Amino acid sequence: QVQLVESGGGLVQPGGSLRLSCAASGIINIAYMGWHRQAPGKERELVARILAGGSVLYGDSAKGRFIISRDNAKNTPHLQMNSLKPDDTAVYYCNVVGSNFSGWGQGTQVTVSS
Repeated sequence: QVQLVESGGGLVQPGGSLRLSCAASGIINIAYMGWHRQAPGKERELVARILAGGSVLYGDSAKGRFIISRDNAKNTPHLQMNSLKPDDTAVYYCNVVGSNFSGWGQGTQVTVSS
């Protein structure tokens, strides 16, 4: 049974940090793990992605502030978010692509507010 379970969202003050995780189970040969986000009234956008070989790509909003990493043993991508701004407020979705699955997690809310 395939599962994607996201965790780590919440309320944080501007300038603060959060770490998101996405526990993936039942997925074989994961080639792609990524984080996207969607703010109210806006399209879903790429935050960061990491490929099986370790290659990473960041969206413009994440460059210099966010770090994506991957625990291969646990099939879990992490997104370390630093220097958070109110504009980072959104639902963050994990996206995983493997040989038997391609899909999204349920999303986790991140709210940056004082």
